Amino acid sequence: MLPYLKNERVRLKDNPEYNEKWVQERIVEDTSILGLGELEILREERIQPGGGRLDLLLSDGEKSRYEVELQLGSVDESHIIRSIEYWDIERKRYPQYNHCAVLVAERVTGRFLNVIGLFNGAIPLILIQMQALKVGGHLTLVFTKVLDKLTPGTIDEDEEASPTDRAYWEKKGTEETITLMDEVLEIARNFDSTLEFRYNKGRIVLACDGRPSEFMTFRPQKRGLRLGMKIEKSRKIDEMIDSSTLENLGYTETHYRIRFDADTMKKERKIIEELVKLTFEERNR
Repeated sequence: MLPYLKNERVRLKDNPEYNEKWVQERIVEDTSILGLGELEILREERIQPGGGRLDLLLSDGEKSRYEVELQLGSVDESHIIRSIEYWDIERKRYPQYNHCAVLVAERVTGRFLNVIGLFNGAIPLILIQMQALKVGGHLTLVFTKVLDKLTPGTIDEDEEASPTDRAYWEKKGTEETITLMDEVLEIARNFDSTLEFRYNKGRIVLACDGRPSEFMTFRPQKRGLRLGMKIEKSRKIDEMIDSSTLENLGYTETHYRIRFDADTMKKERKIIEELVKLTFEERNR
């Protein structure tokens, strides 16, 4: 049995040693602490047209973006308005994405929770309460979603599709996940020997005879390789994935998305090979 340690609540707003910048740095170190998944950092402190500064712009690498506003202390009217304003600016700038405002505050009162809930059907907004806890001489942050709302959208190309290089993704992933990506490429080359990677900031795609295409997409992450495959949805493929130890990330309008690590690759290599085969059959129709 693990020893019990009592925690102590720390009010960051009342503590001169901490500020919003410090919280922002902790999120940049590990975006998963927000409870929204393993997100990518697109921008920090993005200056908005007409004034103002968006604290963080995050992306899931597929079709969703999150405009994050940080606030120490209790949530108030100005930060709610600011969150909605930044969300509105970004969705108008890049309408091809599914945008969501995210407001993070130390304290969320019932009054403002009710107000936000009134218009959350029209404005996708996630409200997160942040607690700083002192435990055994260390300080940790706990993020809890108190309001969650997302709306569907489509995805297209913008600056996320801007070219980059392999070194960029080696920093985002690990040696293991980069190796996994190379293994999948070798499987794919059984169907087209001309394939090679094209490295973009949002995702890695394959080029056939020098022409890039998104029929397969790759995103090496810390926890595994995220692989997208353009295959028509079917019950047979759903059952194939669900019966395996592959992490099913869901189906978009066109792509199956899975994630796996090296151990899973060894166990489920035949299924991965079958999925790649089906991807090429779909591509060649």
